[in-house]
Amino acid sequence: MATMKLGSKPEIFVLEDLTWRCTTELESDVVVEVGEMSFYLHKFPLLSRSGVLQRMISEYQAPEDGGGGMCTLQLDDIPGGAKAFELAAKFCYDVKIELNALNVVCLRCAAEYLRMTDDYAEGNLITQAESFLADVLANWKDSIKALETCEGVLPTAEDLHLVSRCITALASKACASDAAAPLLRNAASVDKDALWNGIRSGDTASSAAAMDWWYEDVSFLSLPMFKRLIQAMEAKGMRDESIAGAIMFYAGRFLPGLKRNTSFSNALASYAADGGGMSSRNVTPRAASVSAPSEGDQRYFLEEIVALLPTKKGVASTKFLLGMLRTAMLLHASPLCRENLERRIGAQLEDASLDDLLVPNLGYHVETLYDIDCVQRILDYFMSSTDGIGTGYTSPALAEEGGGGGSIGVPPSGTPSAALSPITMVAKLMDGFLAEVAPDTNLKLAKFQALAAVVPDYARPVDDGIYRAIDIYLKSHPWLSESEREQLCRLMNCQKLSLEACTHAAQNERLPLRVVVQVLFFEQLRLRTSIAGWFFVSDNAAGGGGSRAHGGSAIVPKGAAAAATSVQAESDSDDAEGDVPEGKQENMTDVKARVSELEKECKSMKQEIRRLGKPRRSWSLLTRKCGFGAKVQQAQPAMSGK
Repeated sequence: MATMKLGSKPEIFVLEDLTWRCTTELESDVVVEVGEMSFYLHKFPLLSRSGVLQRMISEYQAPEDGGGGMCTLQLDDIPGGAKAFELAAKFCYDVKIELNALNVVCLRCAAEYLRMTDDYAEGNLITQAESFLADVLANWKDSIKALETCEGVLPTAEDLHLVSRCITALASKACASDAAAPLLRNAASVDKDALWNGIRSGDTASSAAAMDWWYEDVSFLSLPMFKRLIQAMEAKGMRDESIAGAIMFYAGRFLPGLKRNTSFSNALASYAADGGGMSSRNVTPRAASVSAPSEGDQRYFLEEIVALLPTKKGVASTKFLLGMLRTAMLLHASPLCRENLERRIGAQLEDASLDDLLVPNLGYHVETLYDIDCVQRILDYFMSSTDGIGTGYTSPALAEEGGGGGSIGVPPSGTPSAALSPITMVAKLMDGFLAEVAPDTNLKLAKFQALAAVVPDYARPVDDGIYRAIDIYLKSHPWLSESEREQLCRLMNCQKLSLEACTHAAQNERLPLRVVVQVLFFEQLRLRTSIAGWFFVSDNAAGGGGSRAHGGSAIVPKGAAAAATSVQAESDSDDAEGDVPEGKQENMTDVKARVSELEKECKSMKQEIRRLGKPRRSWSLLTRKCGFGAKVQQAQPAMSGK
């Protein structure tokens, strides 16, 4: 910390209780009272330095009752109080004092109040304080300390432009560092151990990672000072990411209950134990008097922080925004503030986690454990912000026109968009959220359906997640009628259930019978396609080509076609080596084993249908409609002939 020494004489002031006395040979002839503190001084040193004291002494009139000839002056409104006047008085006596970043602002304001200009003495206190203040503002740490001390002398510090000078100095230094951050990060990514003139610069990465070095320093400022500093940084062109990072750090320090695992009462206790959220570094009287923030103060603080956040998408983490939203509901913040947070969260909902999305219902009329309406609004904001553009998906209509691979509206599996699309991530998140809130018996069917229906069908490559949520809801709401169950099950697409989900659904007694039949029907279609693919492989292995009645690539999935190509290549290789019969025999053995396995699965499904009360004739019609029975009958003679 920078310092400046003034004066040449040794200490001559002595403190006795609340009284400062000047221990010289001359008796004191003036008493200056500042608050509860009294200073017994001499007129001449004060007259030679201060215009205000000169005027007050000349205008002083002794009491008419003859209470003594001692001149008594009142300076209760001097900036900085007794401490600042003590330093000013010592300066008048040329006693050694030391200026530093913690007292220069108060001393500068006191000197202005006392009119200690060069008109009364050359090199007076105002000139000395201004000279040292320039050195203070050249250093980041000293500038922070000087700005903190402005809190106690705000009216005078504002008039003297001390606050704006401190803020400008801090903003300039932070912006200069922020401008160099991308260059340092790029250098670190290229070669973090690069050599420059034979000197290893391995600290480049650590320098790039330390671009948030100023966050903690500015977090000790009061909200008005912090707000003005952030606005000054924005005006100087600081990146939104850095500004948002500083705001999130600041909010995490001052806002109780922001973290999910911290209760509001515990956060208030922690806040009070820390001196109202202020460190011992802050020497302002306001910070020392604060014990714990009231709910109104917290509400005002939160609303100001939300308004201060940059509007750019993604600069503030979704986790932080959801924490702010929970706190806003707890503090009953304004509807405009909550809507602002919900819109921000909706714009980047794909980055949210399920745990953070579980917002407790804190309304006056609590029906459900979690706030379903809030999540509904956030999801609506997400859908309106994306509207299917830039999500990595093709809408069902465009997919049908383009004739791309995969089902209509469903992206082909294995493509990058299917794994990284924001709408896919949100669909998975919503399925998990629905599964979490489904056990709530107070959750109405209409509200569950409305939330699930917002996500379009093409956003889910697989419907296992929504099936799980529906199953949990049916289990927790056994009183639903058959029609309500069927209506609920329309939210899922039975064709997009995995094999495990189909197996579970076929044995699920909570599902309507019609839904179970649909699941079995589509599973039969899947089995038919799979068997046809294996028969196609068998024909290729036997050299029959595509002339068999059950062959044809039109009904063969890509996996089966690839397997057929592989088997055909192996068959050609075996023919070239002269070992054709043995190769064919191995391929036919594999096909027979697969057909036997599929027949067992079909048999188990028949038994399940009988258990559900369906007559055998319905199964025969179903298998005949799928063409499965005829296919097996045609296949068995062909295999036995071989």
